[in-house]
Amino acid sequence: MSNAERDFDLVLFDLDGTLIDSAPQLALAVNRTLTELGLAEADEAVVRTWVGNGADKLIQRALDYRAAPELFASARPLFDRHYQACLLEGLAMYDGVEQSLRRLQALGYQQAIVTNKPSHFVQPILDALGIGDCFALWLGGNCVPVKKPSPEPLLLACHELGVSPSRTLMVGDSENDVLAAQAAGMKVVGLTYGYNYGRPIADSRPDWVCEQFAQLDALLAE
Repeated sequence: MSNAERDFDLVLFDLDGTLIDSAPQLALAVNRTLTELGLAEADEAVVRTWVGNGADKLIQRALDYRAAPELFASARPLFDRHYQACLLEGLAMYDGVEQSLRRLQALGYQQAIVTNKPSHFVQPILDALGIGDCFALWLGGNCVPVKKPSPEPLLLACHELGVSPSRTLMVGDSENDVLAAQAAGMKVVGLTYGYNYGRPIADSRPDWVCEQFAQLDALLAE
């Protein structure tokens, strides 16, 4: 496919639940935090339903689950410490992610990450996985005043890379990604395997629904 025939010049990716399955590390950090506060742990399956709105919301949901919302000020820095310690334990990309990223990179697409994860956790993850060079830019949840589902982070990425939203595709696993893309005026792919609070991503009405990351190849590379 030549550049002139393409519908998109820039592809934006969410991180957690899209490129990587970070729920094991997040659950470990959440449970170490709860334990340090004298609270009972939560099953990883439950923690998965809390992921997607950034670390503040994750900890709020964990404390609400244990009826201890008043402990947020103590819990929040504990979580950062515990997550930093286990950030790379068993870290892995979903099947097909690196191959597709490399293929799109070779085809000349600009690629960027727009995540609600605090930015100081992003670079170590990309470095450990060896995929940092695939991305022209990445934005963490603290890089803009308002996180997804606001369109602001997506629009900032477009601005920084000089690509219009109409020539940009968002790829994510949650309603936050779909709503942000729609508000930004860009097309969006919803992945079924990630973290969407236990609800089907199709309910959010993305432009395309993919069960595997490699299905992006058919949309962008063929």
